[in-house]
Amino acid sequence: MTVKLDVTKRTVSAKAIRKTGDIPAVIYGPKQEPISIAVNKIVFEKMLKEAGESTVINLAGIGEDVEVLIHDVAFNPLKGGVDHVDFYALEKGKEITVHIPLEFTGEAPATKKGGSLTKVLHEIEITCKPADLPQHIMVDVSVLDDFEKQIHVKDLVIPKGVKVHNDAEEVIALVQEVEEEVEAPVAPVDMAAVEVASKGKTEQAPE
Repeated sequence: MTVKLDVTKRTVSAKAIRKTGDIPAVIYGPKQEPISIAVNKIVFEKMLKEAGESTVINLAGIGEDVEVLIHDVAFNPLKGGVDHVDFYALEKGKEITVHIPLEFTGEAPATKKGGSLTKVLHEIEITCKPADLPQHIMVDVSVLDDFEKQIHVKDLVIPKGVKVHNDAEEVIALVQEVEEEVEAPVAPVDMAAVEVASKGKTEQAPE
């Protein structure tokens, strides 16, 4: 998946860019000279929320378009929102190795039998060409209908042209049986014995 993002070359300071409501950013890579750019804050934050960091972005507006991945996003700790972005320029025709998220769907029937769904893995490492890069990989947990079943990496539906580096037997999700805690019975208090003991202390003369 590839999305387009319009940017402009930055000629002023990062502080000045932020005052305009844009985000300062930089493009760099093994074959790419660093370029300082500015990105529309509203557009970028919406794209980041919808597409995530594992999506190929086609940067336009700086001459020849550049295909990039989001390498790093800095957030403002006081005001919130994105404060700076690093874009990693991809080499044309070359494969890339990235981590992409797993998106869980469906409902595990075993949870209705007193179990709890455990998601062991939340992303996998893959290699592919930028054009074949999936935004995420779906994991259908509806196959977990008892406590014995597990979903492994080998069970994933991987798009054509994508190579997975994780071990095929690595567990992604399972439903574990939840044992109910049984409270220990509280022994009844012998009030007669308490009264006798209390009376004995009261009647005891001080030394």
